[in-house]
Amino acid sequence: MQVAVVQFTATPDKRANRDRVADAVEQAVSRGADLIVLPEATMLPFGRPDDPLTAAAEPLDGPFVDMLGAAVRGSDATVLAGMFEAVAGDDHVFNTVVAVDGSGVVGAYRKLHLFDALGWRESDRLRAGDPADPLLVLPVAGLTVGVLTCYDLRFPEMARALVDAGATLLAVPAAWVGGPLKEDHWVTLARARAIENTCYLAGADQGPPIFAGRSLVVDPMGVVVAQCTEHDGPVIADVSADRVEQVRTSLPALQHRRFAVAPRIGSAGR
Repeated sequence: MQVAVVQFTATPDKRANRDRVADAVEQAVSRGADLIVLPEATMLPFGRPDDPLTAAAEPLDGPFVDMLGAAVRGSDATVLAGMFEAVAGDDHVFNTVVAVDGSGVVGAYRKLHLFDALGWRESDRLRAGDPADPLLVLPVAGLTVGVLTCYDLRFPEMARALVDAGATLLAVPAAWVGGPLKEDHWVTLARARAIENTCYLAGADQGPPIFAGRSLVVDPMGVVVAQCTEHDGPVIADVSADRVEQVRTSLPALQHRRFAVAPRIGSAGR
């Protein structure tokens, strides 16, 4: 299987973003990618903390998702991309990662952990997903992909819950803001989640100078096998279910666990 992580820096122009995303996805498909991971907020950037998102949010059958479906139609590829999903009768929106293949939408994940830290308050504009809802786990070309978003990467129990649900590759669309130590946190946490879960991790971030960039693919032993520079665009890596099985056989840490992970129901809130 080939996985592409697409470093992509969104602009306030939704139509221009769609055109650029379509080109990037079609390029990845032409290079043989089975899974294409785009960043969080690919449809539209967060903007300033007081910029409203409700007017720009879309349903899962809106123009952004239609574009993703058209970009992979006729192929066997699956694409993951971040968007703002409209919530009927609400002044908040969901921060959603949608999974699309040639048949249409095959799943969606609404971000559980909102980034109310380091001067940001996502909860002022976003509605958190419900931890009682099923996590997004889907088969792609012999691997099982589990989806988390940006700040979720700082919560090891989230990744472990996805692995408990069968994930052998963690996909992380992100808009990981740059800053002191932030780039190091991004790479360190990505490698840690791969190592402790003996699985692949594919993280797609938006690019510098606002965001950290450094989109990457990490193997089950924590080796970075592909990484973007500061420039937007896709990088592609070969990944293998056999490699996951080999590492989990020689390093059976998941079998040696003494604790289970369970959601804290009712804690989503604003």
